[in-house]
Amino acid sequence: MTIDLSPVWISLKTAATATAIAFLLGVVVARWMLGYRGIAKGAIDAIFTAPLVLPPTVVGFLLLLLLGKNGPIGQLLRLFDITVIFTWYATVIAATVVAFPLMYKSALGAFKQIDTNLIAAARTLKASELRIFWRIIVPIAKPGIISGILLSFARALGEFGATLMLAGSIPGKTQTIPVAIYFAAESGAMDLALAWVSIILFISFGVIIAVNLWSEHNKKHKPRSSTPKTDRDLTSEKIGEKLGTNKNQNHSIFPSTTFQNPELIVDIQKKLPGFLLDVSFTTQDKPIGLLGASGTGKSLIMRCIAGLETPDSGRIVLNGRVLFDSEKGIDLPPRLRRVGFLFQNYALFPHLTVAQNIAFAIPKNLSRLAIKQLVEAQLIAVQLGGMGDRYPHQLSGGQQQRVALARALASQPEVVLLDEPFSALDTHLRDRLEKLLIASLARYRGATLFVTHNLEEAYRVCHNLLVVEAGKILATGSKHDIFERPPNKRVAVVTGCKNFSRAVAVDSHTVKALDWGECTLKVLEPIPESFSHIGIRAHQLTFPDDRKEENTFECWLATTSETQHRITLYLKLDRPSTSPFDYHLQAEVFKEKWAILKDRPFPWYVQLHPLRVIVLSD
Repeated sequence: MTIDLSPVWISLKTAATATAIAFLLGVVVARWMLGYRGIAKGAIDAIFTAPLVLPPTVVGFLLLLLLGKNGPIGQLLRLFDITVIFTWYATVIAATVVAFPLMYKSALGAFKQIDTNLIAAARTLKASELRIFWRIIVPIAKPGIISGILLSFARALGEFGATLMLAGSIPGKTQTIPVAIYFAAESGAMDLALAWVSIILFISFGVIIAVNLWSEHNKKHKPRSSTPKTDRDLTSEKIGEKLGTNKNQNHSIFPSTTFQNPELIVDIQKKLPGFLLDVSFTTQDKPIGLLGASGTGKSLIMRCIAGLETPDSGRIVLNGRVLFDSEKGIDLPPRLRRVGFLFQNYALFPHLTVAQNIAFAIPKNLSRLAIKQLVEAQLIAVQLGGMGDRYPHQLSGGQQQRVALARALASQPEVVLLDEPFSALDTHLRDRLEKLLIASLARYRGATLFVTHNLEEAYRVCHNLLVVEAGKILATGSKHDIFERPPNKRVAVVTGCKNFSRAVAVDSHTVKALDWGECTLKVLEPIPESFSHIGIRAHQLTFPDDRKEENTFECWLATTSETQHRITLYLKLDRPSTSPFDYHLQAEVFKEKWAILKDRPFPWYVQLHPLRVIVLSD
């Protein structure tokens, strides 16, 4: 039996062409749908997906209505003397239409799995949307896209109903393998039909096996380095180099470029679920910390500055350049803002090496050699020299953070935004990398914003602080003033004060603490008319041997709470406590002090020094 193999070549050519078209259309449409937020999104998605659920004959009939001689597209094509019906092009159109939903859905699902911070990071690194799409989104989504290509090819190869209605069964022209199987079976030539079935199964399984072998080959030959040292393995000499103290090396991870009188002006408003973000502040070359609890709007402020979120109104100006102005309709895209952003999860591109991650931020008008030199300089500056060929998953948490910082700074940003950069690190790494950051910030002359909810971290890293709560700035000023003299109770709470009492004035320097057994206290600062509370920090309570000093009272211990270094004492003034919850004050002492204090007979004496008592408004 002689078999005409033309259906094989027609099917392969049709399936390959349809898959290529479906791939291009599918990934582009999927990317558009990923960002589309219009009210018609559901309807549009239903249209794109319809060929997946409609019977093939229905799809073919609809295509016939559109492309036939009396159809709108068919009539338009007739003006150019073009006929599609019953041609090979009709087979491609039918196969593309039924294959497209599989490619579109696979690509859209893969795109939705991508961490949005990776896209945001690419935007802050001066990348265009087109570059982000082809260099970041598509490579990361590659497994899903490959699945879509396989499914699309299989669907196009097996398409029958729509093809038969639109292209017919013209031997050597439009007759594909599925059509040949149908007509062979219809005519009773079962051996011929079985032969065609064997051929299409061979092709389908062959494609799947080839793709699987290619995937395994890529995994085996993916560049890998030896297991990297963790940050704990660095010697003291390396630590010295990291902090810039080694005499042979004095690198900074921040740009050497300085900006004349750097200044960032922010005055923005944005309505959020639960509260209105309404902040106004100016920062210059000293690091300024945004301090507040989670969910208060700190990170949103940073994202608005970077252009990743759009305020409802207001103005953002960086070194004289207007980044955003709602009245003038100015809203620069992130790639034009010259903002370096270190994300909380670092947002390193997983499919790129360390060197490629950093090079992504470097202007592409430089020569390849110049880019390589800049990348290596950045790696040396963060003590990662020689690690450029590693991938992010091969690095420790501390190393990933330093790569992300080097990448953020590779484009010479005019402002650096650090969004809780140490939150994902253990205490040991946090302390060492914090020292590196402080040393480098001392040399940087651009604006710097540092978001954190860690009080001690904010105090060590930043010179000035903004205290944020529910989208509002409660206080701004030097860290010393904010911690030592908070302007109101809310700021005192955010900055860690634990002891508060309602109070009334007795005279200009004396108050009665209503919640502390109505004890009378001397205070150093004059009492303003607007005050309502007094407070004192737990670590500022002292335990003298007698009552000779001012503001010293008898106290009894209600209960204790222990950490690795400190003991928190819960104290009741003037009389013994009746339960662990019956107390007035919390005091924090080191364990060495507790070892001495615990053997004292009750009552103890506790002093609330007049210099340490804080007078607060609501």
